[in-house]
Amino acid sequence: MSRDVGPTGPGDRLAPVLRPVRAGNGFEEALEQILQVVRLGLVPGGERLPAERELAERLGISRVTLREVLRVLQDQGLVEARRGRYGGTFVLPRGDGGGEDELRRRVAGVDIEDVLRFREVLETGAAGLCAAHGLTGQQADRLRGALDRTREAPLADYRRADTLLHLTLAGLCGSPSLTAQYAAVRATVNDLLDCIPLLVRNLEHSQRQHAALVEAVLDGDADGAREMMREHCAGTAALLRGFLA
Repeated sequence: MSRDVGPTGPGDRLAPVLRPVRAGNGFEEALEQILQVVRLGLVPGGERLPAERELAERLGISRVTLREVLRVLQDQGLVEARRGRYGGTFVLPRGDGGGEDELRRRVAGVDIEDVLRFREVLETGAAGLCAAHGLTGQQADRLRGALDRTREAPLADYRRADTLLHLTLAGLCGSPSLTAQYAAVRATVNDLLDCIPLLVRNLEHSQRQHAALVEAVLDGDADGAREMMREHCAGTAALLRGFLA
């Protein structure tokens, strides 16, 4: 019979990783943390993750959100759910190559933290500038149109529409230098995003953030636009760190 992870306490091996998530990106940050538990080997293959109730309490999320996180891990072949008296969510043994090796090869030359921090600086700056300086009627229509395209895009085209929305915002900030730098860093971000799965829950959350971001920009709320963009970038960063770091 497989061993379960022990209760919390001074000897709790999960304590350095599992912690309450922030309210804005609960799904993404919870996924990041459990991915870290699995990829760091804190729960070895064949062992069971803590019970749903305990995990949800430690992460500060609902059990509904936790189950969505665990479903992603199942879809990625990292865990499996077992029923019965000794059931639960079990970590699967790691493979010896294949997709994992290819993923590591693709990101080996990328400083992920540098890319994510630079992206956040550029994006929050662009959002704040657009809101502070205001947009013309034509510019506002361009931004709304880009947002509408993300709503209408089928799943296979979503990342392209998402990229266009962010590039549109950068292009409207009034700084050609910032726009050029953002285009370059976005290309690297997209290379990283291509290494991880499209997650419907994350895309729905991103769309709500996009709508709030565009509303703040159009309302001239520079602080609100910067904060929403910072939160949006943090959600993407959590997913990338979880899958790739």
